[in-house]
Amino acid sequence: MITESEKFLNEIEKGKLDLTNLKNDFKDLESFLEIYELLKDNLDKLQEMKESMDESGYTAPFRSLNRYGSRISDNIDFEELSEISRHNQIFRNKASAKRNSFDRVKYAISAHRIALGNLEEYGKIRCMECKKSYRVSSFLDARKTCKCESSDFEFKVNHSGVHRLEIIPYLPLSGNYMVLMSGLSSWGRESFKRVLNILKQQRRGVVKTVTPIVKYKENGRTITKRVPLDSEFADSYEEELRRRFGKGVRIERLEFHRTKPTIINDKHTCTNLALAYVKHAEDIVERHSEAIFEDKIKDLNNLKIYDEIIYSVNLEKPEFIDSNDLEEWRKDKINQNLQELGLIDKFGHLDRQLKKDLKEKDKIKTKIFADIAPTLILWDISKYYLCTSHDRRKRYGSPFPYIRGDIDRQQRKVFQNPHTKVVKILQDKEKEHILSIPEMDLLLHKKFKFEGRIKNLNIKLNYAAVGPAIVFTNSNYNIKEVSYAFKVGEKSIKHEINNMKSIRKPNTKRSRDFIDLVKNKS
Repeated sequence: MITESEKFLNEIEKGKLDLTNLKNDFKDLESFLEIYELLKDNLDKLQEMKESMDESGYTAPFRSLNRYGSRISDNIDFEELSEISRHNQIFRNKASAKRNSFDRVKYAISAHRIALGNLEEYGKIRCMECKKSYRVSSFLDARKTCKCESSDFEFKVNHSGVHRLEIIPYLPLSGNYMVLMSGLSSWGRESFKRVLNILKQQRRGVVKTVTPIVKYKENGRTITKRVPLDSEFADSYEEELRRRFGKGVRIERLEFHRTKPTIINDKHTCTNLALAYVKHAEDIVERHSEAIFEDKIKDLNNLKIYDEIIYSVNLEKPEFIDSNDLEEWRKDKINQNLQELGLIDKFGHLDRQLKKDLKEKDKIKTKIFADIAPTLILWDISKYYLCTSHDRRKRYGSPFPYIRGDIDRQQRKVFQNPHTKVVKILQDKEKEHILSIPEMDLLLHKKFKFEGRIKNLNIKLNYAAVGPAIVFTNSNYNIKEVSYAFKVGEKSIKHEINNMKSIRKPNTKRSRDFIDLVKNKS
């Protein structure tokens, strides 16, 4: 089973799936479906592997070692002890291989779900006869035939959808997340941590279960018992215990079990998303770092010379130098080269401008480069919440598998940082459709309140325009800027603004009774 899974994952890693076209718009339906169906087939096979591994005990491969480990007695001889140790090591190696293989399969499954979620958001398939539009999954379920029995379709890009195809080539589709992590730059590793902290932002603890330890009498005997109760009894556990064990029950101790769900409640998805966004950010930096440094650093030429000297000397390893003295030799060599070029004085002090530029370079890496991935993923997640219905987030897959349907005040705090400088760079250099919104957490709160107000009213809204309508009415951006950022027409935004204004809480008893009647019928 391990050999089979590793072979399949290695086939994916070797480039069975060509992702180069994903960086450009698809030209036709066939090329889009080819990639989507291949990813879907891979996912189905991986899920079958995972189920087989589950049934074979790969979830906890070390459990058998704990249960059936060697029992060492006093009269055992040395040769037998050595043999037992050797066998235990073999079993440990096998258990470790099972765990690693199972782990790799789970990361691969998560990566495929993210990729398919992005493709699902990206493409719309429209019937040429009746003009009905299909999501790609629905289109394939219908066996590529429309309800009007036509099989003539065209492919359309869903520009207002929440998707970022650029991250798909960087997803660990073969489960090789450790390899990708090891290849991150120094600022990339810091960026990776920041994205993980965003995705793992916990909401306030909610009581999941309560477990009283109680004493009560039964048939003349005193019995001590642990009684797990669901969250519905968190405030009424005493009444429930008296109902079960009588009025004489006594509570010895209480244990409250709290859960703190995160924005994305799956560690594999969090890791894969963080990796993909950071690798994409590194690609952006590679294209534009020179221009960014030129804008921020006064003497870029001297900085380049300094970096080249450090890099070249650190590669040198003379045979006549002992390994213990190598670092000292390199330090002296660097100082000598810098002194010859006038970048350091005889007292070992760096040129003043060079010193300032080095500090500025470090600042750019930590304050701009490392914030590119967090900025992009925060924008994408906020756009996903703003531009989709609660029902849509519950029923269908998305670019963010296992994302919560809504988030509370504690979790919304991560959206308070607008990353203004980074947004400006992304707008100028990458032509990103993105906005810097200081109070995005409050806008999300307004969206969730609005969803609660219209729940069960069966009102049809263009949710792709609802998001920009909320942003426009609660920010200083003009409608043209909002329309450009969300890729939604100005007319659609104005129409949804009017719709939202017309949906108000009923003031009279008659109108409230009518709304209740509609809710009950629905």
